[in-house]
Amino acid sequence: MDVLSWDGTISSREFRVAVRAFAERWKESNPDFPPWTWVPSAKRHPGLTSNQIDGYLTLERLCLTESTEKDIPFQEDSYEVTQVEKEETASFEEEDPADNATLVERHSFGVHYYDFHLVHSASYRVPVLFFRAYTTDGQPLVLDEIEKDLPASSAEILLESKWTFITQEDHPHLNRPWYKLHPCGTSEWMKLLFQSDTSMANKGVAIELYIVSWLSVVGQVFGLRIPSKLLNYRD
Repeated sequence: MDVLSWDGTISSREFRVAVRAFAERWKESNPDFPPWTWVPSAKRHPGLTSNQIDGYLTLERLCLTESTEKDIPFQEDSYEVTQVEKEETASFEEEDPADNATLVERHSFGVHYYDFHLVHSASYRVPVLFFRAYTTDGQPLVLDEIEKDLPASSAEILLESKWTFITQEDHPHLNRPWYKLHPCGTSEWMKLLFQSDTSMANKGVAIELYIVSWLSVVGQVFGLRIPSKLLNYRD
């Protein structure tokens, strides 16, 4: 699509294409990191193929730590991949089966787990980051506790950026309360983001690059950094 005439939104079909392309590139570029996984929606319609069924992309049980000096998830040499102890995951197996691989900070203490879901908003026609946080014994964290886990720079981001404020509502696919970063304004800054990149502006909007570009901005709230191999992808 031509960037100049594009409004910064994507359809549900384009979202499915984008997140699956992102998940594949993530796996190829970061085989030692926990994978992003596509989860088909339980609300299925007869006659639709697997590629037409709505769903969401998940990254489960990412560890953040209560610390005054935080390392950055996905940044080289800051975190290492480990296996979560069986007793830590036992309380979650019945409710939400998840990949046991997780990123754990070296010399960490006060570990909190985060689940991230990338969901398409039918009303805003953009991706939305849903998330929840909990302790090792399964106790959910309230917003005040979550804010203490965020990088210091996030407080300023949340105050100044209208599109990143945190709200709580039912997860559209799970029908349970989750937190989310509100998508208001997402289409506007995504359009500007693509227009500012000369290679993308000249070639048009590459749907396969939409999610990695979007997450490279939204993930900053949690200190998430997209590996450079994905950001430099232009094929």
